[in-house]
Amino acid sequence: MKRPFLISLQKTIMSQFKTIIFDLGGVLIDWNPEYVFLKEFRGNREKMDWFLNEICAWEWNMNQDAGYPLAQATEDRVAMFPEYEELIRMYYGRWEEMLGYTHEDTLEILESVVQNPNYKVYALTNWSGETFPVALQKFPWLQWFEGILVSGDEGMRKPHKEIYELMLHRYNINPQETIFIDDSLKNVEGSEAVGIKGIHFVNASSLKKELIALGVAL
Repeated sequence: MKRPFLISLQKTIMSQFKTIIFDLGGVLIDWNPEYVFLKEFRGNREKMDWFLNEICAWEWNMNQDAGYPLAQATEDRVAMFPEYEELIRMYYGRWEEMLGYTHEDTLEILESVVQNPNYKVYALTNWSGETFPVALQKFPWLQWFEGILVSGDEGMRKPHKEIYELMLHRYNINPQETIFIDDSLKNVEGSEAVGIKGIHFVNASSLKKELIALGVAL
């Protein structure tokens, strides 16, 4: 038999969090430029990695996640590296091919909290506003969220403080009652800087354990 103070503590924990915010890419959606470029480099992973680290680097792509136009970003890069023009144009020209599958194990967790009337569930994603409509068409379950804040539509991105503050303001969210899940530790730390409880996503199994430990009913 549980002691009264333990029951009281459990109720307190269970009632603390009322809002859950999910990142999308890497948590619920698989996206990888390798799906295009490994074939283009004929299976040579070393050459592909060099291209994706030096020419179409992650930092360059992140700039588009903050709203920089894809066409202009492409022309900028071609001007810098004209010898790689064909490959550079593939990056956004064949972007849809880089969009993979749903992480079904994480989707089960999402479905569980969405179906629970005690929680409000949102998404906060670093994603170009130009390409996000493709994801909306491919993944019908994106309609489950009560709201999705797309960085490219707002001209800002994680882990900068402003985007978390915008999320809280737009959806009238209390940070002390909120959990944010992201596969980027920097993004998690960004959320915690504004008072949101962050979970660094590694896999669905560990996420489920962490949510249950925080009193989330799954």
